[in-house]
This record gives sequence, C-alpha cells and structure tokens, in this order.
Amino acid sequence: MIILNLIARLPFYILYRLSDVLFILTAYIIRYRRRVILDNLRHAFPDESEAHISRLARGFYRNFCDLIVETIKLPAMSADEMRKRVTVVNGEQVRNYLKEGQTLLGAAGHQCNWEWVPAATLVNGIAVDCVYKPLHNHASEQMMQQIRGKFGAYLIPMNRLPREMVARRSIPRIIALVADQMPNIPEVAYWTNFFNRDTPFFPGTERLARSQQLPVFYLDLVRERRGYYKATFVLLAAPPYTDLPYGEILERYRDKLTETIRRQPSNWLWSHKRWKHHRGEYPKIMTKLD
Repeated sequence: MIILNLIARLPFYILYRLSDVLFILTAYIIRYRRRVILDNLRHAFPDESEAHISRLARGFYRNFCDLIVETIKLPAMSADEMRKRVTVVNGEQVRNYLKEGQTLLGAAGHQCNWEWVPAATLVNGIAVDCVYKPLHNHASEQMMQQIRGKFGAYLIPMNRLPREMVARRSIPRIIALVADQMPNIPEVAYWTNFFNRDTPFFPGTERLARSQQLPVFYLDLVRERRGYYKATFVLLAAPPYTDLPYGEILERYRDKLTETIRRQPSNWLWSHKRWKHHRGEYPKIMTKLD
C-alpha cells in the first residue's frame, strides 16, 4: 500500500511512461491472456482481417495498462482534476430525479476507465452507491475499497445489495452497476445475443428496476484523448414498466453497450472470459425475469 500511495503521487506524464513499459511487458513478453483476447475479438468482428484484429488487441493492451496506472492515481486526485479529466454529460437530468427524491439505477460496462466513473459522478453533485464484486485477496480488497471509495462513494458488495436497498431506501442516489460481468449462475441469467454469441447477463438490473420502480440510466463512456473521458448519462427506461416486455431493459442495455464498444473497440475488457458458459450446457435456464 505504501508503494502504491507513492506511485499515486507521481504526475500523469510519468505514470503514462510507466504504462508504456507495462504495455511492452503485457503485450509482448507476458502476453497476458492473449489467446482469450484474440478469440473474443475474432468472434466479435468476424469480417475483419487478422492485421486489424492484431491492431485492436494492441489497442486493448494500451488501454488496459493506462487503466492500471490511472486507477492507482485515483486516491491522489483532487475533485477539480477529476472534473477536468471526466466530462459528465446529461448530469442535470440525473440530478433532477434525485432532487425529487427518486433513486436511480446506473448501468455501465467495462469500457475505458470505468473505475473513475463513481468519483467523477460524485464530484458532479450526484450521490453514488457503487455495487462491486469483492476480491478474494484481503489486501487487494482493502486497496480497491480505498480507491473506489474516493470522494465518498458508498461501496456495496454484490451479495449485500438487497439489504442495503432496504437500509438506504430513504437516500436518493444512483446505484451504479457494471452490468456486463459474467453471471456466476448461468441457469438464472438472462441470455441474449451479444457480439455474435449467445451471452448470459445478470438479471438483477432489470429485476431491481421493476421491483423498486427505478429509472435506469446507461453510462456511455468514451476516451477523448489519453487520460480524458466523456461520460454521458442516457435514460434507458423509466417506470411504470407494466407495458414493457420482460428483458427489454437488458436488451436496451446490450444495444447501447454494443454501440459504445463499436465506437472504440479496443477500450472494452476483451481479456474477460465473458463467453466461457454456453446455453446448451444447462438443461434448465431462465426464460423470464418475473
């Protein structure tokens, strides 16, 4: 932790030189998850040449290494610097909902630097509950809590979300989920096509929106240049949901996430084993979300 705190105090131009070194190590020496990355890219973009797939993979490694150093930097960043580096678009619509006492759901993806998003949202006057998957390593979990809790984000381990929803029901805020993670139990996932493959999604976003009658925003995150991002809140759906078919919220999320990834394909987490489950392996899967 002491070493990471010291690294966090380094200026960005030095951190990005460090990222350049990490890029060479991860892409050409360690070849971190290279087989997974290339396989995912080939399935997602079947009409692209091998040369283009290789360029996308190199771009992934550059984004991934920038993500590492930027995440380490977060605890040492000021609110002014965060506002300068992440431009939040359509925050006023979100704040208007909160002023009316309305809690919201926010669905993001593993795109660009998603670890900066809660901090950037907070410094723009939007209260955030950050739902996350705890790490198995205790020291790593402590470190990530310190990073993710910057500027006062309220951290909620995924398995505690139902009870925290009850405990914090009177606090208007946006409940932020990185909704493109792989479900642990595919039998109860929502399955849909995503980048040319049958893909399970966590059903919790849709279930929570419907059961609590919460509006759902998608967070469209794009890189403007190195170390600078634009985060746009896009309203996906709003209650009442009586006439909205089951699965529609997740389908809209899938469509928006696909648009975001296609715009800057190297910036998604292609090293993630997103497609290791196959629908045919499970004799009984959920076909409805009710």
